[in-house]
Parts: sequence; C-alpha cells; structure tokens
Amino acid sequence: MTIQTTKTTPYGDQKPGTSGLRKRVTVWQQPNYVENYIQAIFDNLEGFSGKTLVIGGDGRFYNDVAIQKAIRIAAANGFGKVLVGQGGILSTPAASHLIRHYKAFGGLVLSASHNPGGPEGDFGIKYNIGNGGPAPEKITDAVYARTQVIDSYKTVDAGDIDLGTIGSQRVGDMVVEVIDPVADYAALMETLFDFGAIRALFASGFRMTFDAMHAVTGPYAHAILEGILGAPKGTVLNGTPSPDFGGGHPDPNLVYCKDMFDLLMTPDGPDFGAASDGDGDRNLVIGKNRFVTPSDSLALLAANAHLAPGYKGGIAGIARSMPTSAAADRVAEKLGIEMHETPTGWKFFGNLLDAGRVTICGEESAGTGSNHVREKDGLWAVLLWLNIIAVRKQSVDEIVREHWATYGRNYYTRHDYEEVDAAIANKLVDDLRAELPRLAGRILADDLQVAYADDFTYHDPVDGSTSARQGIRIGFTDGSRIVVRLSGTGTVGATLRLYLERYEAADGRHDLETQSALGPLIGLADQLTGIKQRTGRQEPSVIT
Repeated sequence: MTIQTTKTTPYGDQKPGTSGLRKRVTVWQQPNYVENYIQAIFDNLEGFSGKTLVIGGDGRFYNDVAIQKAIRIAAANGFGKVLVGQGGILSTPAASHLIRHYKAFGGLVLSASHNPGGPEGDFGIKYNIGNGGPAPEKITDAVYARTQVIDSYKTVDAGDIDLGTIGSQRVGDMVVEVIDPVADYAALMETLFDFGAIRALFASGFRMTFDAMHAVTGPYAHAILEGILGAPKGTVLNGTPSPDFGGGHPDPNLVYCKDMFDLLMTPDGPDFGAASDGDGDRNLVIGKNRFVTPSDSLALLAANAHLAPGYKGGIAGIARSMPTSAAADRVAEKLGIEMHETPTGWKFFGNLLDAGRVTICGEESAGTGSNHVREKDGLWAVLLWLNIIAVRKQSVDEIVREHWATYGRNYYTRHDYEEVDAAIANKLVDDLRAELPRLAGRILADDLQVAYADDFTYHDPVDGSTSARQGIRIGFTDGSRIVVRLSGTGTVGATLRLYLERYEAADGRHDLETQSALGPLIGLADQLTGIKQRTGRQEPSVIT
C-alpha cells in the first residue's frame, strides 16, 4: 500500500454545528475541502489502528464521491476495516446501530439531514464516537482547531470501491465490507416491538401511508412495513433515495408534507400517516383528523412505551431539548422517573443514555429516540406508534385526547425565520440577552408574570461539563414560555427560531386552534424581540 501525504492549506469555515459540518455542495467541492475535514477528525482520534470504521450516508448528491475519499483516507491513516452500506446508503440511526452492534471505533455519517440536496443543495459530514452517538463538543472543538492549521492529509493510491456489490474488497491493507444497510437495523426493531400485533393490525384493514420523501428511509420502510409487517404495497411513497430528494425538501413537517396532512383530514383518508427526513432520524406523525406535535409525541411515546416488548419493564427517565415543550415533564412526574432538560443537539443525550439515567429522548424538531441507539430515529418512532395503536386498539385521536385529559395540554408552536442576515440575527439575540436581568418578576401582557429569564446553561450531571448560551428562555408563572435561539443546522445566513408554549390543565380547553391559543404570546414575543421590524419579515418562513 502506497500512502501519499498531500500538502494542503486550511479553510477558515470548517466549524461544526450542532450535528457536524454542513455546507453547500459547491463548498465541499473545493480542492481538498473534504480531505482537510476528514483528516482533521482522524488527527484528533487515538487508538484506532486496525479498528473498524462505519461509513454511510443518505444518498444525497456528492455522497458517493465523499465516501470514496473517506475510504482512502481511512486506509492511509491505519483503520483496519470499513463497514459501508450498499450504494453508500445508511440511515443515521442505522449507522449508530452498526457502530454499537459491531463494536466499531466510530463512524462517518455523510448527510445534511433535512436540508435540501442536489448539486446546488447541501452536504454534510459528522463523526460519531464508539457509543454510536455524535461526537461531543470537546472533540468537535478540537477538530475545528485542527482545521485551522492543517497542512497535509494522508490518502492511498487506489481505485474506487464497488459500492453496489455486497461483500469484501480491499483498499491497500484495509478491508472494506459492503453490507446490506437494512438487515441489522430491521433485526433490532424486531427485538423492540410486537411485530405480531402490528401484523395483525394491518391484516385487520388498518391503513397507513409513509412518505420516505425520496430519502434514506425508503429502503428501510419498504423492507419493514411492506415486507416484514405486511402493510399493502403502496403504503410507502417516494421510497427510492434520490440525490436531490426528487427535487423536494426532505423535512417532515406540515409545510413539506401538506398533501399527506390534507389526506388524513378527509373521511376517506388512511388511519395513520408518517414521514421521515433526509437521513432518517426525524419523524412526522398524523392520525386521522389529528396531527401530533413532536413535543406531544415524545410525551405520548414515553407514557405508553411499556406497551412495547423492548420497554415492558418501564423507562428509567426522559430527556428533552430545552426548546421542546414541557409535556414530557408531566409524564415523568407522574411516573416518578428522572427528567432532564438539555441543549439542542442529540449529542447531549449520549451521557444520560450511557449512564442509564434516561430511556427515551426527544426534540421539538421532530426527533425522538431511545437507548436502542445513540441517535434520534424516525422509523423507530413510527413503529412504536404502530405498536401502541395495535395494543390499545384506539385511533391516534382517541389516544391523544385521553393523554390531554390525564396530563393537560401544552399548546406549542415554533416560528422559523430562515436565512436572516447573520449580523441582524446576532444583534437581536445579544440585545435580548442584555435585557434579561430587567425582565424577572415583571408583569407583561395579559397579566403574564415572568418567573425566570435566562440564557440557558446546561450542567451535564454525568461528566460535569458545562454548555453555556444555549438559548434564551423567558418563563412565566402559569407555565407559559418564550424561547429564542439561533439554529446551528442552516448553511446560509442565520435561522432565528422562536418557540412559544402555553399550558392548559387536564380539565381545561384542549380544542383551541394552536396559533389562536398562543396569539397573546406571539404578540408579546415580537414586542420583546422586534423580530418583524429588525428582519423585515412579516411572517415566519415556516410555522410548525
């Protein structure tokens, strides 16, 4: 094997966000851009000589090119084996499972998640550690520091691997094993859920539709839903991964899945609708005449998890990201289990899961998962919902209404202002942060009294680490909240996110229209932040 050391110069913009480094494809196509970033990752790892590395992605444009580069760099740096999904395909949760199942050293996940694909779209790379979860900040910070001074990378003089053929090949001294991307993941799902009950549900005439959005979960949904579980052919829509996601935006929300929502609101629509995103870690759940918000879905899944074989002994605890509604908190309180509020980013759940402190985790951005992997998992959430429906023999609407009658309802919405000028967005957040000390205790619109106003700081109870400036929280004595934060998943400008929440007790009104129910808070948030005036936007880009 001939190892080549190639001189390079740093790029100043390779700072990872909440889930790896995401940039426009055209940025990644710059000379040595991919090589610099992957080499910087390997330069900050120790003890991987001869070990296994998992590589795979969501099939988006440039996936195949970057995977071949990554394989050659891995061989040159001393990895002993690479496991790669056939066609370069691996959903993010499946990659996490493979790392854990085969005790790999770590993995490279090539995706920009729910961001658009294609030659003019986005691409991303993140590193997952040996527990299967995203690298913690101490690693990503070190990677960024290395990218700023990197002067060479290692590769080997070898041809491309045939990613289409399952089996073993070699790149120099390293074995490359191309594997079925679905098989191990499907086997894991069968240990967690009552597949017999779900098969019987479909056999009884239960109808669902699953939109894979031309993204990575298509092969998984075809194999599990239509194959193992016997859902009728045609249940899975847009099930073939496409480099540009069929020209669509693979984000499972009510904007990009409006046709599904409209169908589920009709008398002739199916009983259940679901979707997943670009890399398979997010989910959308809609019942007939009932959309389930991600925050409510987390609470409902936690409250009913014991109905699935994998969780029959109960759950140890729940964790949610700070902007996610407090609906899950009420479940944890009733069950007498731990509840943790973390910053946004699945990596913050890893320590809690590894320590056995929590079993189910979720984010308001349509990500839920459990201790079966160390990533959020879109198809897992859909299967748990099907398991719950099969056992309770109720509709989604009935299950949701009974939950609210027990725990109360957290009316909740998120307003996204996308591609805002970064200077304007940062100034808005800085000005609001400076105002926080003067807000505590004040009574604002509609007799809302501020209980606390802070910039959220997380103290990890497992390793003692601290993560500051994770989002501005303004909480009120009646349980309402306003949260403002800048997203770390965009690639152009800044995405300003506004989260609004109001609690209605178990015996209260649960049938109000969400935006109307939150109207006073929406007005107050604009008054406090000046979003419309500062950004020039009269409406959010997306409301979820």
